[in-house]
Amino acid sequence: MSGAAAIKRRATLVGATAVLMWGLLALLTTLTGRVPPFQLVAMSFAVATAMIAVKWLVRGERPGPFLRQPWGAWALGVGGLFGYHFFYFMALRNAPPVEAGLIAYLWPLLIVLFSALLPGERLRWWHVAGALAGLAGTVVLVTDGVGIGGFKAEYALGYAMAGACALTWSVYSVANRRFGAVPTDTVGGFCAATVVLAAVSHLMFETTLWPADWGQWLAALGLGLLPVGAAFFTWDYGTKHGDLQVLGALAYAAPLISTVLLIAFGKGEASLAVGLGCLLIIGGAVLASKEMFRKTREGRVGGTS
Repeated sequence: MSGAAAIKRRATLVGATAVLMWGLLALLTTLTGRVPPFQLVAMSFAVATAMIAVKWLVRGERPGPFLRQPWGAWALGVGGLFGYHFFYFMALRNAPPVEAGLIAYLWPLLIVLFSALLPGERLRWWHVAGALAGLAGTVVLVTDGVGIGGFKAEYALGYAMAGACALTWSVYSVANRRFGAVPTDTVGGFCAATVVLAAVSHLMFETTLWPADWGQWLAALGLGLLPVGAAFFTWDYGTKHGDLQVLGALAYAAPLISTVLLIAFGKGEASLAVGLGCLLIIGGAVLASKEMFRKTREGRVGGTS
């Protein structure tokens, strides 16, 4: 395996850890109690900001060089992190959660498709087939195999918000490749800006409600450390240097992990639909990643010959 291929594979694996962490999002969110969504976003990103600040302090790094980046990078980063959450929660306010969630979860498929627009990228049939299988598995998981209630005109605003959510995150993830020279630590600045914007949204749309006990506080802390914290740093590195088609297909593992954890902690029930959804998502991820696995095997064979 060439040096460039090895770097791309490693970056893809690093980016995939974000998907693992996002699988914790639903469980940790349920454990925070009744904290309003935008308030929870502000709290979680505050933890993420503090986390990178501690890293800079411990390593004696000055934040200035990380934060002095092109305005385009700032617009993309803050727009991606805050825009995704803003549109998602607005979608949930204006449409049924199942339909809104499924529209919002078009972003992995859009990443696979949009990645073909990047220089040097080629979209193969297995990338699209794997992403579509993941989408189908997600539909089965979210609807428990019984289908959705049908799209209604009165929820058009919510559907539009969900579509904007999917478009925002997919464009951010693909366009992020353009700013490959921007260090991943800069995401800490994006997190800080998101705290401010989420706090403003909270004051505009919500009533403050703090966690009721230490368990809920710990869940909020866990959100900021992992799915709403470290995940955005590893995703940044993966989308800048890894295989976007593979990452897009692997992203459908997040609802799978989420469903399994909710069942394990007694907040969901196992069913045939869950099993089918898991098979579709896993199969789609393996199919989309087959070229990466093949190159890995070839590299091992070449290294032992």
